[in-house]
Parts: sequence; structure tokens; C-alpha cells
Amino acid sequence: MIRRLIDRLLNRKARGPRAAIREKAREYKGTDIGVIQGAISDAAFRTCETLQKAGHQAFVVGGGVRDLLLGLRPKDFDVATDATPEQVRSLFRRSRVIGRRFQIVHVMFGRETIEVSTFRAIQDEAETDEHGRVLRDNVWGTQPEDAARRDFTINALYYDPLADRILDYHDGVRDLKKRSLRIIGDAEQRFREDPVRMLRVARFVAKLGFSIEPRTRAPIRSLAPLISNIPSARLFDEMLKLLVSGHAMACLHELRREGLHHGLMPMLDMILEQPDGERFVTTALERTDQRVLAGKPISPGFLFASLLWQPVRIRWQQAVAAGAPAIPALSDAIDAVLDEQAEKLAIQRRHIADMREIWMLQPRFERRTGRTPYALLEHIRLRAGYDFLLLRCDAGELPAEFGDWWTEFLDAAPDERAALIARASDSGDGGGPRKRRRRSRGRGRSDASDSSAAAPGPADRTG
Repeated sequence: MIRRLIDRLLNRKARGPRAAIREKAREYKGTDIGVIQGAISDAAFRTCETLQKAGHQAFVVGGGVRDLLLGLRPKDFDVATDATPEQVRSLFRRSRVIGRRFQIVHVMFGRETIEVSTFRAIQDEAETDEHGRVLRDNVWGTQPEDAARRDFTINALYYDPLADRILDYHDGVRDLKKRSLRIIGDAEQRFREDPVRMLRVARFVAKLGFSIEPRTRAPIRSLAPLISNIPSARLFDEMLKLLVSGHAMACLHELRREGLHHGLMPMLDMILEQPDGERFVTTALERTDQRVLAGKPISPGFLFASLLWQPVRIRWQQAVAAGAPAIPALSDAIDAVLDEQAEKLAIQRRHIADMREIWMLQPRFERRTGRTPYALLEHIRLRAGYDFLLLRCDAGELPAEFGDWWTEFLDAAPDERAALIARASDSGDGGGPRKRRRRSRGRGRSDASDSSAAAPGPADRTG
């Protein structure tokens, strides 16, 4: 504030990050430009109402406003305010302050959580690493400063649900109408501050069908190596957002088009350059997109098991061909691939446990004789492993009869199961019914086809 006052007194034009600040916003009536007030969650409305009644400014901000104006249903709502985290915390009994680099407050209403952030200031000398990435960001400022700090114009819209008004400091409404993605401020500096913004470019282009404004696109390819400086846990979170956007394959192609894929998944190029691998990944992501667009849950463990299966399978087959026992060879292949991937993506342990179990079940599904099929019926990851087997069959990795046989076996009565095992034994463990049967909801092919690229059954989900 003092710096800006001095600039005005000396009649000097702001430079650097401050050049993006616009003190006056365009104002719109929300319902006049597409906001449906009933689409605002009760939790977001009550958060803004409580803050305003306490004398603070409070607005729904970011992606929630953007999606409302695009006629989409927001997944969640964020609120921006001039109240400090401590002041917000004091107003809501069920709330907690989180974050170091970027301190925010989570306000809980039942199962819904509203993320409340305090207006951020423009920092002339922010703490950064050697590449320009901001390391600490808890200096409070004004709403115009906060708007200039946001990444893209379409995310810098502030909606007051009580007054039904939108404040637009950077022509975000215009860019939404043009379906143009434009960064606020100097593109190179903004991407250096937070390289994750380059990944968001790919996600928004793929998900929303926007074009990239030329000035925004210009530095991306040269700055792409900065992705490797992002903390691995944060990179995993951003990668997961890409993959569950409902347009996962389009996101991956956009990442490659902009040169951003290196360092995200080291084996992605290898996978997509092989016909079998590309078919498998494409099938998996198409299933994931179908589930997301249908509003169904996604299992991250299953999703990453699908993406990393090809390098696991290749190492496994090579080891077996060299004479190694199948099960130990598969375990070793899994360890090697997960160790390589851990250098870039910090996949959470619970997801890794799911991935490992899904993979280790596959050779057991390929054996349909003796007691193995009966033992699998008791396995906690039966549904996830079965869905993964169907994915392998649909991608052409295994004969379709494997999936058909297991579909019938899971739905069969005890005597029918014995007959199926006998048939598989007589045919050299390769037989199976030629015709698929639809099964009741909760078991079988008809239900699993929805989840084979994304989520296991209820007993298999990990939260």
C-alpha cells in the first residue's frame, strides 16, 4: 500500500507485477449474464453471508464462477475475502487453517468443504527459488491486487451471491464469450512464479475447448522444463485433475502438443509410441471419461494402475522369457516401475497398495483351474482385479474368452462354477463361453464395463 501511494504521489507508472493491477472492475448482474442462483451451493452462500454479516467482503471466486457462466455444474466453490485466516476461523466452528506456502481456511458444512482464501497482495520482492517459483505467499492485500494475482482472466471473476453481482477486473467475461484462455500479467513471469499454471493451460483447453491467446502460449515450450521443479506431491494432485477432468486423453495430447509431458510420467511417451500400449491407455481413459461425465466415482489407484501397466507388463514378460518364475518376476517388475515413477509423481501409499494388488491378481485370473478361481472369490480386490482383466481383454491384450469366462463364473451357482472349471481344464485352461451374459447390478460384465477404467466395486474403493 505504501509503495503504491508513493508511486501515485510521484506520478510514476507501476512496473513489474504491479502493472497488471486494475483498480476498477466492470460490474455485471449475475443473473443477466447466465448465473443461476439456485446452482450456488447452500454452503457457499452461507459462508459468504456469515463473512459479510461480520463486516467483511466475501465473494465466490474462480472456477465456480467460470463454470456457472459456461452453463456447467461446478464441482466445488471457493470463497475469497478480506478477512484474515484467523478471522475466518473464528467465525466458523467447523473450520481449520491449512497450508504453508498459501495459507487458506477449510470451512466444513456436512460433506461439503468451502475453501476460503484471503485477498493476496502483489509482492515486489516475494521469496522465490532460483527459477522464480514463489515459495511463500501469505501477504494480505486488496481485491484488485488479488485479481491481478490470479492466473487466467476467466478465473478472476468475483461473484457476490447475496447481491447477485459479478466484479470483473480483467475482462474475463469477454474472454469467456470468446472462449479464449488469457493469462493475467506477463506470461513468462507468471509461469515462472508457478509452473503448474502451464499444466492448467492444457487442462482448460482440453476440457473447455478454449483457444490459447498467442501471448499466453508463447513462452510455454521454452519454460516446460520448470515442471520438474514442482514438488512431487503437488504434481500428482495436478496430474490427477487432468486425468479426471472428463477429457483425459485430450489433456494428454494437449500436454504433448505444448511440450509439457516430459517429467510428468516418464514412461508416457514409451507407452503411446507402442500400438498395444496406446490402445490400452486410450481404452482406460475413455472409460474414465465416461464415468466422470456420468457423475460416477473414480478410483485413482485403478486409474494409475491402468496408465503404468504397460511398462510393468513389458518388464514382466521379459523376465519370464529369461527364465524367471512368473509371480516373483511380476513383483520385481512392479517394484522397478514404481521406483522410477516415484521420482516424479508422489503417488499416495494407499493408491500404490491398490495398484500392486490389482496387478498381482492378473496372473491368478489367467489361471482358471483347481482352487484358484474359488480363492479369488474371497479376495478384497476381486472387483478391481476383474475390471482390470476386462480392460485387458477389451484392449486386445488377452483373448475375450477370459473376460467372458470370469463374467459367467462370478454369476454362476456352485455346480455351474464346477462345470466351468472343468471346461477350462479340458481345453487346456483356455476355454470359456462364447456368448456373454448380462449380470445383475453390482456384479458382472454389464456393470463392470462402466468401471473397468476407473473404479472398483464398493468394497474395493479406498476413499
